[in-house]
Amino acid sequence: MSKNSNKAALENFKMEAAREVGVNLEKGYNGSLTAKQAGSIGGQMVKKMIESYENQHK
Repeated sequence: MSKNSNKAALENFKMEAAREVGVNLEKGYNGSLTAKQAGSIGGQMVKKMIESYENQHK
């Protein structure tokens, strides 16, 4: 994968995680997010990455 396609995939992953936790995330700068909202998105991303890893290594 190229660097640009990796970046786009990560952006899509982040948007999906934001939708799942109910945070309205826009493309580009999201300076109005609270720390709690940003943490929720990051936490959801980590949770999904761990689940993916565990499913691959059963």
